[in-house]
Amino acid sequence: MHSTSVVSHLVSLRASAGNSAQLGARLSALIGPTARTPGCLHFTLHHSLTEADVWVISGVWADQSAMNDWFSTPELSIFSDLMVEKLVRSLDFQTFASVTAPQAQHAYGVSDARLAG
Repeated sequence: MHSTSVVSHLVSLRASAGNSAQLGARLSALIGPTARTPGCLHFTLHHSLTEADVWVISGVWADQSAMNDWFSTPELSIFSDLMVEKLVRSLDFQTFASVTAPQAQHAYGVSDARLAG
């Protein structure tokens, strides 16, 4: 189903009460080293404009292998550390593959007639 090897991930974190600034500071330490990781095409930290305790990390990788290599780096222990230190109330980690519009439409059996209107 996937035409390219590009993959991505999103990590959504919600800080525990009173810990948003500290969480953001800790997460920001991932930006430089990860952006220099082989196969990393884009890596950013986002802070919600509407919910002060919500942070999102997004990464785009040249392929699954590069992303998996990053998953095994020591820097990723930050996520378990944040949970143990109770700085994070919730954490959701998702990975994705890029798909084209025709691939997505085909996968769900959507006809052109249903898309038009």
